[in-house]
Amino acid sequence: MKSNEVLILIAVWEMITAVGALIGIIAIAVFAFPDTNDAGGYFGLSIATVVLISYFCLAMAAGIGLLMRKQWGRILTIIYAALSLLSIPFGTIIGALILVYMFRSETKEYFEATTE
Repeated sequence: MKSNEVLILIAVWEMITAVGALIGIIAIAVFAFPDTNDAGGYFGLSIATVVLISYFCLAMAAGIGLLMRKQWGRILTIIYAALSLLSIPFGTIIGALILVYMFRSETKEYFEATTE
């Protein structure tokens, strides 16, 4: 694989979406939790917060792993892209394109060569 501009672009995209998840976490903490007075509301917001924190960690780790050319970064990116398929319509399109790129033989060989 001659260049890795596409991998850098994917890593940047993952980090941008991680920042979006972080903004969601902050919004829940600042606006939603103070206005919730029932246990069901707290439970739902807690679940949403845990999901966003998990998504943030996954996206940041995948982006960093790609930039460091690590095999685990490729695996996390595949997981990230598979989860992105649920975000219809744009996440589905971008996730599918990332999956196609990550499963190309050239991309696999690129990451296998960097682990040796």
